[in-house]
Amino acid sequence: MVTETVIIKGHIIDSLIFAKVLDTILQSGGTFDISKIDVGTRREDPTIAKISIQAESPALLEKILQTIQPHGAVVERISDCSTMIATQDGVLPDSFYTTSHLPTQIRLKGQWIDVEAIEMDLAIRVRFDPLQVQAIPMANVKKGDRIVTGRVGIYVFPLERPKSRDVFSFMGAGVSSERPYKHIIADIAKRMWLIRENRQKILTHGSKDFNHNIGTKVLFVGGPAIVHSGGRDVLSWLIDEGFIHVLFSGNALPAHDMEASLFGTSLGFGLSAGCAAPHGHEHHLHTINKVRGLGGIRQAVESGMIKDGIMASCIRQNVDMVLAGSIRDDGPLPDVVTDTIKAQGAMRAALPDVGLALMVATTLHSIATGNCLPAKIPSVCVDINPAVPTKLSDRGSFQAVGLVMDSSSFLKELARELNWSG
Repeated sequence: MVTETVIIKGHIIDSLIFAKVLDTILQSGGTFDISKIDVGTRREDPTIAKISIQAESPALLEKILQTIQPHGAVVERISDCSTMIATQDGVLPDSFYTTSHLPTQIRLKGQWIDVEAIEMDLAIRVRFDPLQVQAIPMANVKKGDRIVTGRVGIYVFPLERPKSRDVFSFMGAGVSSERPYKHIIADIAKRMWLIRENRQKILTHGSKDFNHNIGTKVLFVGGPAIVHSGGRDVLSWLIDEGFIHVLFSGNALPAHDMEASLFGTSLGFGLSAGCAAPHGHEHHLHTINKVRGLGGIRQAVESGMIKDGIMASCIRQNVDMVLAGSIRDDGPLPDVVTDTIKAQGAMRAALPDVGLALMVATTLHSIATGNCLPAKIPSVCVDINPAVPTKLSDRGSFQAVGLVMDSSSFLKELARELNWSG
């Protein structure tokens, strides 16, 4: 038998982290002894537990340590993290540490240092003079980069139950189409109000009254079903009223939004007439062609060709848009980023100060965004197909609240909570 002692601390009892760690050890084939536990007596007091883990082999012990580390378990042996030099561009050392999307620190020269730009499935790069510790994608690694390896000297902070009780206090709840959603949407709207107020304080008073825990941006990730199902006008209203500040989507949402502006159709189906238009399947291609002729979405709006809709509102309100393309795109629109690595970079660059992410009616873009989001950012995934929020959670975005409902219904209910009169 091989043994390792780990320490976990924080609000580990009321958040069930302590029970999860013990259960994970047993489920993985190990055993444990609790050598010490100091339980906090008040709500603000942390609990500290020391657990001795036994396993039949070093490989099994390493597997157990890997599994419990996201719950905040840190090896008791206090030592600095280990690093190795990357020998090729885009290639990591074999023993590189793989990040989660939870807040993380590494120990260097006896000091615990925060890892910047944390998200799941990245590596950690260390630079000196000046000191910088940052999570980076594999594709961004350069020959000579110093990369964190192993598991010693790395501390992952688990998410704790928030002090305020709202829908985001119950992250990781199951997905169900039968769950009441009105109170959930009310909590989402409340957070959007707070973010907008926080943003207005920044614009009016600078950083004087800025609340760093709330953020100043709402990120909206949307698919073309929003246009097809009748949610176009209400999403435009949300943007015009200053509730949405960043938009992620693909080629289809802007294409069909502008098709609706030019032809009154979406995928050739009349939004008002309620029937397919003659030769309507060509409308989105004519739309893309016209926009390409003008040079892009901004030019199409500013020229007066596109007068209303989601794209018009985004341009007029200076919403930061990242349109990431795919292999199936028609056109695409000139604004669409067709290089996936560049699209990833553009998405990451837009995430600082995001305080809420709404992912509506798009499977691939929701999962892609979830992979880039730190766990501390409250997220909502809305889709009529329950497999989408479930898949997002299975990919590791356990902080995302899942709502199984039509995108148009969600947007209208949300807008009503924000005083929309439509």
